[in-house]
Amino acid sequence: MQIPWPGILCTFFCFLLLGTANAATGSAEVECIPACPDYAEQDSWASRPTHPDKDVDVFYVYPTIYPDEQPKNMDVFDTERRADVQGLLKAQAGVYSGSANLFAPYYRQVSFACLDPTKDMTLNSYFRIGADDVHRAFDYYLNFLNEGRPFILAAHSQGSVVLLDLLRRRFKDRNMQRQLVAAYVIGYSVTDEDLEHNPWLRPAQQADDTGVIISWNTQAPGATGSPVLRPGAICINPLNWKTDATPAGKEQNLGAVFFDDFTGTVLREVPQYTGAQVDPESGALVTVPPEELEIGHFPEGVLHKYDYAFWYRNLQKNVEDRIKAYLRTNNSK
Repeated sequence: MQIPWPGILCTFFCFLLLGTANAATGSAEVECIPACPDYAEQDSWASRPTHPDKDVDVFYVYPTIYPDEQPKNMDVFDTERRADVQGLLKAQAGVYSGSANLFAPYYRQVSFACLDPTKDMTLNSYFRIGADDVHRAFDYYLNFLNEGRPFILAAHSQGSVVLLDLLRRRFKDRNMQRQLVAAYVIGYSVTDEDLEHNPWLRPAQQADDTGVIISWNTQAPGATGSPVLRPGAICINPLNWKTDATPAGKEQNLGAVFFDDFTGTVLREVPQYTGAQVDPESGALVTVPPEELEIGHFPEGVLHKYDYAFWYRNLQKNVEDRIKAYLRTNNSK
């Protein structure tokens, strides 16, 4: 049994970060760190089903939605931010929630304004605040909510950095490995170096292997400068579930689904929207969309914003397939 991190440790950690010394003046600078969520309380969860009715759970970590310069971490009790997360439960986590009980903690993610894409995000002390929230939420989930069911880990962008941190630090545990259906670490790179240093991490090789990591970063041909595509990134194609350069045509695309991410409203669905191919050299998932799209603050051709949308129906089906494969294998033992 995992021992949940006591709330008092979280409180103490927060106070430690409140005061920082100014070397030039010798004075103390005070930073406002938003209050710690208490995962024993329902309102610290964006989704926590009271009566789970499916055989498998999904533990979902939302991507970066917080842009402000101060405070540097999101206030999980801010009503506007909470509404944004609820939108993402439909726009992204909807891929999983049709097949699995959805558990999604609110966490004090670091603001986009204080991330430096040239540096290791996990070394950022403000990132650590949010990541440690997710560790505590996961502990609480395992101890009091999971009841022994197998689970999926799922995320995007900053949420995937947090999940990778969780997988590196916690999944050497064989019991956790046995419960893991799959980890969808999408929109951030899991690298060959990660696999070498953490041999319990295994990349997916096909559509229905289990206990594996599924990862990709979508971009157009020739795109450069992606802050989420790291050297040695692994990649699997969500259309044909190949890890090599075998192309998948748009006819294999079951449907792109475009959402207003912050309301969860479906804007349009387009079957056979676009094809895709893994670039073995860069580790990118390469595609040529049939239209010009708004890509936000990312470099030209970096289609990070659409890592879920372009492949939505294929991903949804893959979740079903991996759950069936897991249950078939484990129920036969």
